[in-house]
Amino acid sequence: MTTMRDVARVAGVSAKTVSRVFNDDPHVTEETRDRVRWAMQKLNYVPNLLARSFRAGADAAVGLAVPDIADPFFAAMTSSIEVDLVGRGMAVVVTSLGHGDQGAERERSFLEALLRRQISGLIVACVSADQSYLAPWQERTPIVFVDRAPKGLSGVYVIEDDLGGAREAVTHLAGHGHRRVAFLGVSTPVTTTRRRLKGYRSAVAENGLHDSPDLICMPAESAEESAAELVKRLEAPDAPTAVFSSNIPCTMALVLALQQAERTDVAVVGFGDFPMAAALAPAVTVVDQDPAGLGRIAVERLVQRIEDPQAQPRRRTVLPVHLIPRGSGELPPA
Repeated sequence: MTTMRDVARVAGVSAKTVSRVFNDDPHVTEETRDRVRWAMQKLNYVPNLLARSFRAGADAAVGLAVPDIADPFFAAMTSSIEVDLVGRGMAVVVTSLGHGDQGAERERSFLEALLRRQISGLIVACVSADQSYLAPWQERTPIVFVDRAPKGLSGVYVIEDDLGGAREAVTHLAGHGHRRVAFLGVSTPVTTTRRRLKGYRSAVAENGLHDSPDLICMPAESAEESAAELVKRLEAPDAPTAVFSSNIPCTMALVLALQQAERTDVAVVGFGDFPMAAALAPAVTVVDQDPAGLGRIAVERLVQRIEDPQAQPRRRTVLPVHLIPRGSGELPPA
């Protein structure tokens, strides 16, 4: 691999001079710049700016860790964060942590690998039940938690109104005559699921709906397995007539499972919008999030901490969500 020293040798200058050219030092003569550029072109050399920033401990790189980059919510949030940071002249290193037990096991090693590179900051949507191991890292590297609050330590975080959104979804179904509303989720320690379950239970109590353990369906780490189990429960004599799905993967898996079972009589409201949700039949009613806005505010909080490490930033930010009726959530009880 061609190095900076190779460029310096071919250009007949020192490695320090090559570095000054890369950094646009105004004291370098135009003749020297041309020689260095000629040497770079001759050797097909591309400067690894990200690696240089890591070695120097500069503020040119930010780590971003999410559970799954393929998830439409996290994909939109990641895109927003990348655009924002690149526009500020910063590089972004993205990693997927994974879901369930596997993600929880990988989280610490993945995040510490990023932090050991002396990145200038970290934005993370954690998947494990305890982030106390990040306490010593937080002393030297600004960290902003996104979509879910950290557990086991105090930190800056940006989340959405999981409680309010879940309550609105279940109240909406109750308003269309449903008395037995199921909760669909995955078995996970992630706080978003727990908060949405709490909001579901609040709405069940407030609206006088049936409240029984069989209406809460979160038997597995896989959205597909949980959705398949819920569809089986629809065959029971006292089956739910409506479902509140707690996240996008669960909603997508549920819609497919219902179509395969030829069940078009079950009302569905999902937390989070996803591509093609409005084009399905019936179109899917959702509690709409703003992943791009979530990303923008996370970047603002992080940059504030990078620019002024001694500042006391706003620790907790909760963004509103709102329900979009499209058809599936307005079906009457069968």
